[in-house]
Amino acid sequence: MDEEELQDDLRRYSAPSVLPARLRSFPAVYLSLALSSLLLLVLSALALARVSSISSKLLQEPPERNFSDWDSFLFPCGAHSPDWQYFSGHCYYFSLTRLSWERAREQCRERRAHLAVVGSYAEQQFLMSRTRNERFWIGLTDQNSEGTWEWIDGSDYASTFTFWKEGEPNDSGRNEDCAHLWLGGKWNDVHCTFECFFICQRPLRPKSSNSH
Repeated sequence: MDEEELQDDLRRYSAPSVLPARLRSFPAVYLSLALSSLLLLVLSALALARVSSISSKLLQEPPERNFSDWDSFLFPCGAHSPDWQYFSGHCYYFSLTRLSWERAREQCRERRAHLAVVGSYAEQQFLMSRTRNERFWIGLTDQNSEGTWEWIDGSDYASTFTFWKEGEPNDSGRNEDCAHLWLGGKWNDVHCTFECFFICQRPLRPKSSNSH
């Protein structure tokens, strides 16, 4: 081996080796993977924090109670008034106790209602189907002037529907100044101190956004 060949060999082994291009790209790949993993960890942490915040809020603040259409269908007069029955824009309460006419009127007032005022044959049929030949006070009286019957809500008696039993009102025995439903739902006048069941009536309150 001559001197020139020896020097060439020495330069070849002593010079820094050049890495292939594929090997030089590995650090960039590792860096990209590391950044992607870090980003995923950050996003996961944010998502968990958001879920935790929503769960905590739901537990601390009970949802607002709003009646669904199904609730309104089952209880048109209000879910807290299941003892009231709906008919043609009004709600009716049929008592389970017997009282005098005056006390019955007060009971209806306490319920923000009045004794029933019967305005049509359809309404009469509805009441008859619930009273079943029992005596129920309605809001009709001639206490102010004998023979001049008046509805408790001020409706004009002379131009409204009536359903008196044949021969009634007759003021039999005098002072029969209050009307009730009797046999077959027919109206009868009787002493106001007589104790009967009673019917309260009130308009159907329009449903508001804050109903409960």
